[in-house]
Amino acid sequence: MAWLLLAAGGQFLNAIVAVLDKYIVTDEKVLPRPFVYAFYSCLVTAFWVVVYIFGFIPGLNTLGVPRFENVQAPSIQVVGMSFLAAYTFFMALVSMYTALKEGDASDVMPVIGAISALSAFGLSYLLLGITLSQNFIWGIALLIVGTLLVSQIHFTKTLVLHTVHSGLFFALHYIAMKGLFQETSFDDGFFWSRVGLVVFALSLLLIPAYYEKIKRQTKKTTKKSGLLVVFAKVLAGVAAFTLLKATDMGDVTVVQALDGLKYVFIIILSIAFGRFLPQTAGENQWNAQIILRKVLYVSVISIGFVMLFV
Repeated sequence: MAWLLLAAGGQFLNAIVAVLDKYIVTDEKVLPRPFVYAFYSCLVTAFWVVVYIFGFIPGLNTLGVPRFENVQAPSIQVVGMSFLAAYTFFMALVSMYTALKEGDASDVMPVIGAISALSAFGLSYLLLGITLSQNFIWGIALLIVGTLLVSQIHFTKTLVLHTVHSGLFFALHYIAMKGLFQETSFDDGFFWSRVGLVVFALSLLLIPAYYEKIKRQTKKTTKKSGLLVVFAKVLAGVAAFTLLKATDMGDVTVVQALDGLKYVFIIILSIAFGRFLPQTAGENQWNAQIILRKVLYVSVISIGFVMLFV
């Protein structure tokens, strides 16, 4: 059952990344432009090519470490799905970071997750022929109720727009990755999806307006801030790889259901460390009423995830 620990660990890392992302895109001294942050987030994924080097160490391949020998020259279908995965991931990140500038991670992330899950299930049913669970309707109902509990209290129209857009594009990214893994192996699909992200990000520099925007913001970013950005994205990469391996090794429905753990971890981190976080990181206003409200909607959404996939 090691894959269950991998899935839980991946969600814990994702919770830390969510709080870091909120701080990075809100603090003017770090990297407040969501577009630029999304650009660097895609570039840092090149780091994951290093994982394949460990495949040369005898014995590690039995632990699921990917190997270069399983990477093949990509077909046109693999190239197309890799770039589709890159585009949808980038668009989802831009909207998510924009939403995080306005709202707390503990408010924004559960809503994006709920919308992503609902969209992914609908699209998977239509495009991939995936069978819906018996508890599907109950899961949808709980996700909708949990989302409404958040949005009616804190969300502006702009914030709603960005969270819906982000959730939808994360779902499209999931569908593209699912199709990529069905087209080829995990090792091959993961490698070319990372290459696609890097190539897509670098291609943005060919557009003068984007190049100037990235150049301007990069010059304003200090070395210390840059290291924080790299740390956050490496952590996000570790989480993504961990969850993909848990999916590959174990029960995909259980791994997806455990996505609700991320929001539980965000609440725990916020309660435990919120008072010590910089003002720009959010999660600073805590009293009994706020804690009760956030625990309520996170619980509803988390249970919804379990019902949706079990």
